[in-house]
Amino acid sequence: MSDEETLQTFPCEYTFKIFGRQSETFVERVGGIIAAACGPLADDAVSVRSSAGGRYLSVTIVQWVDRRHQLERAYSALKAEPQVLLYL
Repeated sequence: MSDEETLQTFPCEYTFKIFGRQSETFVERVGGIIAAACGPLADDAVSVRSSAGGRYLSVTIVQWVDRRHQLERAYSALKAEPQVLLYL
């Protein structure tokens, strides 16, 4: 699918929402996945929330994306990551 065939206009600021189990490495791991696909993350790009019971984490990453293939690479890598339970 080309950039012209999507509702998203590129380049743009894009928000990734990624959910997983509480882990010491989860935030670093998903941040690395997004950075590898889309480029270095800004210092304020990542925010983290724990679930009420503390078993799960919600990571929000706001990242500049230049082309659709960067999104495809990021989502493909998130799908392959065993620590990731859900991503939007």
